[in-house]
Parts: sequence; C-alpha cells; structure tokens
Amino acid sequence: MQPTSKILSGLMGVCVGDALGVPVEFTSRAERVKMPVTEMTGYGTYNQPAGTWSDDSSLTFCLAESLCAGFSLEAIAKSFCRWYNEAYWTPYGEVFDVGNTTRQAITNLQRGVPPLDAGGTSESSNGNGSLMRILPLSFYSGYLNFSELIERVHQVSRITHGHRRSQIACGIYTSIAMGLLQGLEPKTAYLQGIENMKNFYTKPSDVRQINSHFQRIFGGTIDNLSVDKIQSSGYVVHTLEAALWCFLNTSSYAESVLKAVNLGEDTDTTAAVTGGLAGIYYGLENIPKEWVAQIARKDDIVALATRLEAAINSSSNK
Repeated sequence: MQPTSKILSGLMGVCVGDALGVPVEFTSRAERVKMPVTEMTGYGTYNQPAGTWSDDSSLTFCLAESLCAGFSLEAIAKSFCRWYNEAYWTPYGEVFDVGNTTRQAITNLQRGVPPLDAGGTSESSNGNGSLMRILPLSFYSGYLNFSELIERVHQVSRITHGHRRSQIACGIYTSIAMGLLQGLEPKTAYLQGIENMKNFYTKPSDVRQINSHFQRIFGGTIDNLSVDKIQSSGYVVHTLEAALWCFLNTSSYAESVLKAVNLGEDTDTTAAVTGGLAGIYYGLENIPKEWVAQIARKDDIVALATRLEAAINSSSNK
C-alpha cells in the first residue's frame, strides 16, 4: 500500500489547487499576468472566504468516500446526487460552480437513468467535469491490473461525461498518476503513462480520437510548448494539456499550481488537476502549510484519506 501520505497528498493537492483558483475563475490570462495570484486569497468570483474549494474537490471527495465501501457505480452516482441536492461534501453547506454537463447527468440519474448511461455523449459534452474528480481511482493501482483499473476509470467518467474523449482524458491522467505513485520522476511518469495508454487504446475508434485530439500529449513533448500554445478553458483536452504542462515545467507544488491558476479562465479546475499530480509527487509536507491551514474542513479531508487507505488495504487482503 502506498502510505497514507500519498493518498492525503493527492487529495489535498487537488483541494488546495482548487481553492487557489476559485476566487479568480473566469478571469483572463491578461488579468492574471497583470496581477498574478501568489497566495491563498478569498472572495472574488464566488464571494467565498479563503480556502473554499469548489465542485472539483467536492466530487473528488464524493468518489473517495464511495470507494471506502468498495467499487459501486450506483453508490458513486448516489453520492454525486447527494452533493447536488444536499450539499454533501461541500465546504460550507452550499453548492456552487456546477458544470452544465454534470448538472444534466445528475438530472438523468434522478430520473432513473443507469449510471453508465447518465453522462452526455455529444461532442459538446467534453468539459473537464469527470477529469477533475477522477484521481482517487489511481490509488488502487497497486491492487488492480492496469486494464481493469482503466476500465473502471472509464465507467466512473461515464456517470457524468460519457463521450469517449472524456474517458480517454481520464485514462491518460490516471496512468500518469500511477507512475508517480510508483516513485517515478515527473517526465518519466508522463512518458511511461502515455506509452501504457498507447498499448491500451488500440481500437481504431480510440486511435482516431488520440490522433485527432491528443496528439500533442502523445507526442511526449507537451512540456516543450510555449505558454501561448497552452489553453486553459473548460474543455477536457485543454485542461489535461495545461495541467501536464504546468506540472512538467515547474519544480515545486506551489510553483505548479500557481502557474496553473495564472493561466486564467478555468483556474480552479486547471489547478486542481495539476495539484493532484503535484501533491502525489511533492508530498503533503511540501504543500505550503499556510495554504493547507486555510482549507475548509481540513480535518475531514485527513480522516477521509485515512478511511480510503484502510479500505484499499482491506480489499487487497481479501
């Protein structure tokens, strides 16, 4: 079992990045260049106090909580509905910043649509809403074979985002996170992660998706692009590219997530996705303590990480 620090580092890495981005979401890159974010701030876009996380972290925690009782798509879907309807796993009992594709999927779930059919499958359903919450599944990498884990990743994406492109983005991200959990350096984890996915995505339809939409990532040199070639919108491919670019072009947790926030636009999600990888690699001890101290429900997040470790240990011993 990877030590608790890896699970907690990953979950807190997502959450801190998310909270850094919340106050400046939807601001332009030009605004961020003029007034870069350098610390945890509050209010701004959603008028929330410093340390407030958004749907990115809420749904990550919902997934992690569900996994504590084993793998059940129905239970995961139910937890997403609880978040939306009851403000479950929110920082202050309020839901804000809900993506349209996620909202529609939850409406479908509440109408009785099965989890695997609830997520949108149209071209326009490729926001980053499943990518932003998928990290907890990577912690099972030591206990499930690669194919089984990636299939579960695809299924969990489909609860809200059913288009194959969104599933593939989640698969790539998980594959790279798995390398970091094995102790690889960032660039090595990236290269091994995409190599594993090349061997996995061999169906012609998947190869077409990769050649059309993921060629910059699969080229193995995403980190060599200049900043003006990196987009930071809510489109899932943009988010994955931006997160990898920020992670690979920095040398600390703080530097990586601040680079993500200061790209502008979908600041909280870009930083959350970046922060998941950076948290695993740099460790909780290297996430600035003053940022962690401001995070809402910090103790609940620590307790969740402990429960998830125990659940993974228990399932591996059966």
